[in-house]
Amino acid sequence: MYDYVEGRVSGKILVVDDVATNRIVMKVKLSSACYEVLQACGGREALQLVRREMPDLVLLDVMMPDLDGFAVCSALKNDPSTAHIPIIMVTALADTSARLKGLQAGADDFLNKPLDEITLLARVRNLLRQGSSALDRRMRDQTRFALGRKGLAADDAAALAPGHIALLCASPKSALRWTQALNARLPDEVISVNRETALEGGKEATDLFVLECSETAPTDALHLMAELRARPRTRNAGFVMLLPERHQRLTALALDQGAHDVLILPVATEEIALRLRSQIGRKRQADQLRTDVADGLQLAVIDPLTGLFNRRYALNHLENISIRAQATGRDFAVLMLDLDHFKKVNDHYGHKAGDQVLVTLTNRLRVNLRAMDLIARIGGEEFLITLPESNAQQAQDIANRLRTVIQDSAVILEDGTPVDMTVSLGLSMGEPLSGTTDIALLLERADRALYAAKAQGRNQVSVSNSLSAA
Repeated sequence: MYDYVEGRVSGKILVVDDVATNRIVMKVKLSSACYEVLQACGGREALQLVRREMPDLVLLDVMMPDLDGFAVCSALKNDPSTAHIPIIMVTALADTSARLKGLQAGADDFLNKPLDEITLLARVRNLLRQGSSALDRRMRDQTRFALGRKGLAADDAAALAPGHIALLCASPKSALRWTQALNARLPDEVISVNRETALEGGKEATDLFVLECSETAPTDALHLMAELRARPRTRNAGFVMLLPERHQRLTALALDQGAHDVLILPVATEEIALRLRSQIGRKRQADQLRTDVADGLQLAVIDPLTGLFNRRYALNHLENISIRAQATGRDFAVLMLDLDHFKKVNDHYGHKAGDQVLVTLTNRLRVNLRAMDLIARIGGEEFLITLPESNAQQAQDIANRLRTVIQDSAVILEDGTPVDMTVSLGLSMGEPLSGTTDIALLLERADRALYAAKAQGRNQVSVSNSLSAA
């Protein structure tokens, strides 16, 4: 979406206006800010260009002869392939009904002519940032659908569920007026809070902060927003600034400092309600994106059946253990563990029973190892165990204890059938004082010791040749 040229961010913007002079003026302003500018002279041409060129943002005039801006906006927002593209509607109309109609059609912002260049560019930058998140959501939706999972955008109920909105107003009178007006129009819980309460954080996480700038000290609200964005509990909230008309010059500064929207007072209650509802939806989608990223990271390193780490994580963790051992001079152990005759369990009782055996084994290993020890499932029935800060005798004692614990108690299947289970283990030692800390070598030695345990009759612990010789 973005090209980075000499530290500046550029994007592709479509300007839609039936007046050629307006398009030219807009192109000059945007081109000077390093944006690529496309032009359309009417609504139908705009729809064709958007679907062919997929711009990053659309600046859309309201009054056009063939198809007005409201119809174009509605068509783009109702098309899943273009719904993520931010739209700023621009008009000479100053009436509130036009603004509400544009927002209801799906517009992300609504600006009146003549446009202030600094404010326009700040609005564009802000929506391009949000448009990037929307594009991320769209690509993730495509991946989720390909995997047979529900897309984020499809979960409208979750995105539009009631949220928690905190108002920080310039005066008690203003707080009472806004709280009553918004609670009457929004499904969200709207409460008035003071600065100290906002910074401390309440029992409920705040989805959206609405900060009203005072006439006498308008920048105080900007400083408060900066503090809230720096705190872990509130940094992911949405922020909407209410600026008195005589301080609207601060719009660009507020947007560039992290406000998700800025409204100039006075503003109709219906308009602010629409904008807040939109911000709640975006906040919910951003939350879901973060959850998906966390889930994706977890899936990358966690075995879904047992909840243990997988080979990818285990090898990296083992490398860190080796580095720490070299720094401290403390020995560490590597154990390879394999379930004996596991194929017979699957063949005789079925794979569901096999899964239950693996889960039971996992639980027994967890109970009988230290919190600092690592257990990872690295194959079907093969496990890797690392024992930091353990000498050879301690490691052999732990390995034998695990073997005994597992053989002494049968696994009881769901139908009550007992299944006996034994394991074979191979052990190798990392010994920094003798220079034996290479991970690949230690894994190879543990693997050879495991095969030796299998060859010698299973249900036993075998140590690597180097350790036996020592």
